[in-house]
Amino acid sequence: MNNFLDFYKGKRVFITGHTGFKGAWLCRILRCCGAEVTGYAKEPPTDPSLYDLINAGEGINSVTGDIRDYEKLLDTFREARPEIVIHMAAQPIVREGYRNPRETYEINVMGTVNILECVRVTGRVKSFLNVTTDKVYKNHERLWSYREYEELGGYDPYSNSKSCSELVTGCYSRSFLMGGEIPVSTARAGNVIGGGDFAADRIIPDCVRAAQRGEDIILRNPYSIRPYQHVLEPLMAYLLIAYEQYDDEFCGKSYNVGPDDSGCFSTGDIADMFVKKWGRGLCRKDVIEKNAPHEANFLKLDNSLIRSDLGWRPVWSMDKTMDKIIEWSRLYIDGASAEVLRDCIDRQIEEYKRDIFDCKGE
Repeated sequence: MNNFLDFYKGKRVFITGHTGFKGAWLCRILRCCGAEVTGYAKEPPTDPSLYDLINAGEGINSVTGDIRDYEKLLDTFREARPEIVIHMAAQPIVREGYRNPRETYEINVMGTVNILECVRVTGRVKSFLNVTTDKVYKNHERLWSYREYEELGGYDPYSNSKSCSELVTGCYSRSFLMGGEIPVSTARAGNVIGGGDFAADRIIPDCVRAAQRGEDIILRNPYSIRPYQHVLEPLMAYLLIAYEQYDDEFCGKSYNVGPDDSGCFSTGDIADMFVKKWGRGLCRKDVIEKNAPHEANFLKLDNSLIRSDLGWRPVWSMDKTMDKIIEWSRLYIDGASAEVLRDCIDRQIEEYKRDIFDCKGE
């Protein structure tokens, strides 16, 4: 695979949701590539946040705004004049979707409509990518992996709203954008983990918080199986997709972005790996919830399409992924400065780039 990241030097890239966990990592990648980045998002969704801890907004045009505010989004979009748009703004938590379904649909569905309207009315964008989730599929809890042509229909409000976001994207692509030769893709990413995630109701943040407090890791569903991957895996896939379709109006597709079958683990497996590598007397405790909101117990993705079309492949094993999570999390818990935390992120990015382009991943 050629070093497609060189392509981004000087390119105008517009990111929605840049203040989130994945957004902060993406800002660092693009800054290292020399891209001209405009980010549009609300304030960071967690406190603390990776975005603030590493000063990820430094060197980019960061605009505070709600994806539901179409007029402000359009004004920002017109001023930025982006060539590439990566849409990541979302309400991303399953349980939050149960607590606030209306807001979840407003953000995940109408937010997608709003950014696509910006692309439609300005007509300058050369590559658009909507980041969704593995949970867009109608999940039958089967043992084999889902492929892109299979039925959409997420069960819960979050998953369903992202399925709707996929449908909206497909409609805009067919009705408005491909006629104007603006290629559009969606990326259905598996469960993303890495240093600096502070979200609620996620396994790695729960592990880090338990380690910081010297408490047991509490698991409510240790047997659910998900396609876990380091945050750099999907982010590099997003950048590859946007690059490949930049000069090719026929490239736009929906792509599964997830690990091979060997990267699918239960929540209990992930917690056990963290406990083993962290040490210091950390333990796990299972507390099975009664009458808990529905969440899928088994979900796997087939990544063969993006492999065959674009040459992307997973690079880091779960063992290496966990090492990188532990490395950053120890620095954070030990009170490292913003510079040290950012340098750790940048080193991991550079190591991943060497692995993916030199084909030396584990």
